Amino acid sequence: MSSGSRNHYADFNQKIDYVFKVVLIGDSAVGKSQLLARFARNEFNLDSKATIGVEFQTRTITIDHKTIKAQIWDTAGQERYRAVTSAYYRGAVGAMLVYDITKRQSFDHVTRWLEELRGHADKNIVIMLIGNKSDLGSLRAVPTEDAKEFAENENLFFMETSALEATNVESAFVTILTEIYRIVSKKSLVANDDAEPTGDSNLLKGTQIAVSSPEAAGSKSTCCASS
Repeated sequence: MSSGSRNHYADFNQKIDYVFKVVLIGDSAVGKSQLLARFARNEFNLDSKATIGVEFQTRTITIDHKTIKAQIWDTAGQERYRAVTSAYYRGAVGAMLVYDITKRQSFDHVTRWLEELRGHADKNIVIMLIGNKSDLGSLRAVPTEDAKEFAENENLFFMETSALEATNVESAFVTILTEIYRIVSKKSLVANDDAEPTGDSNLLKGTQIAVSSPEAAGSKSTCCASS
């Protein structure tokens, strides 16, 4: 699309303040690649093929007058590609854990994905649970309350999205990127004031949870975590 390429070239002249790596994880066929395509290019492809290996796309957004380049990584959900894990997670500051609201098994596997994520990623990573395919409400197999409760117990953000209808996709990505920005910018302020090596880790403990960005306000599917 021509407008997309124009935006891409405009990026070269922009000063990038932060680059945030966010990984998409979850079972195969839950819609990870479609969420990425909708956020990065505002596209949806009905003939989407399974992702092989790893790919990533970028999109630049502005938060608090800062230019943030989001580098969103997508991987195959199949077991045979598990060899990529450590490199895939390295440097990630955010993760979107995706399940399909019409496939109970994809939600049941979320616990395993979360364990893998926490085993490989930085302990301060910001995590959002995403129930995708909310447009297929009549086929729902995972009640919203089940996912909300799981997210609260695990201190995760939570939203239901539809990559097909573009529902909450922008809001989900902007929410997670805003929270990462909030943590990172606060961290750099503390680094200036306090050079103690333990400052960073103490600062980040328990900060991943309040959603107060204007994009998320008013979205009833935004959750939550206990403070």
